[in-house]
Amino acid sequence: MHSMSRRPVLALVAAATLLGGAGSALAQSKLKVAAIYTVPVEQQWVSRIDKALKAAAARGEIEYVFSENVANADYERVMRQYAEGGHALIVGESFAVEAAARKVAKDYPKVAFLMGSSGKPQAPNFSVFDNYIQEPAYLTGMIAAGVSKSGKIGMVGGYPIPEVNRLMNAFIAGAREVNPKAEFSISFINSWFDPPKAKEAAFAMIDKGADVMYAERFGVSDAAKERKVLAVGNVINTQSTYPDTVVASALWNMEPTIEVALRKVKAGQFSAEDYGAYSTMKHKGSELAPLGTFEAKVPAELKAKVKAKEKAILDGSFVVKVDDSAPKAR
Repeated sequence: MHSMSRRPVLALVAAATLLGGAGSALAQSKLKVAAIYTVPVEQQWVSRIDKALKAAAARGEIEYVFSENVANADYERVMRQYAEGGHALIVGESFAVEAAARKVAKDYPKVAFLMGSSGKPQAPNFSVFDNYIQEPAYLTGMIAAGVSKSGKIGMVGGYPIPEVNRLMNAFIAGAREVNPKAEFSISFINSWFDPPKAKEAAFAMIDKGADVMYAERFGVSDAAKERKVLAVGNVINTQSTYPDTVVASALWNMEPTIEVALRKVKAGQFSAEDYGAYSTMKHKGSELAPLGTFEAKVPAELKAKVKAKEKAILDGSFVVKVDDSAPKAR
């Protein structure tokens, strides 16, 4: 197995040696990168990884291929195919398939693996990342509480796992800063991609008086739009689709993470590391989306408060707590 695992890297080195000079630089700069997604590529979380990799491909840095809707049972097989196929870097989300993904990485020590994971890095070649976007989530919570008239906020998530919990808890903390009496309804649809189910869960909360919805999943903003209440986006900015509904969004930018990983692979310095920090606002890995269509509708006093908090986060004088425990309705 180990001789098989060396083949992709040896092939790259051989090509570089044969070409020599400028050709060598070219051969080394065009890395083969593969991504494995367990959901459709348009699903908001993986769409951010895809966007960053497509940007690198557009710059001519990499050759990029991906597989989407990969069943958990097929994940290991697809990983092995890419590792055997000469891909120098394999990116994916291994939350439900940790054991299988880590086993494959052990079998291909010369291939770099960068996986969405709540686990730790695994030497020598299994690095982890996550969407640590709790900072802009806190800011969107402040906005949500500031624009809510009923003081009731609904929150619909995929699964109560750390990656979701920390964003919801940060959002709640931000909302509480603006309105300590805010009330929260919370539900999980136990799916990463089921817009109709998320929509139904949102309807139930709106029926009970929620006038701002936290849209951790697709489908929630549709419910908010139909019932003419507001929504707060997560990971991507959907305001162009919901111009009268999505008041604010916490954006995840995967580009800093991908750029660091590519640089290390090219330099032969990729090792087992936690890339989580590259998702923070300091590294431009996350941000509060522009208010856009709501710029004039959000009260100036609230905007000033949010701006001041954003500045405090960036200069380190305020730290948004990372709370991975399941959020509770309160």
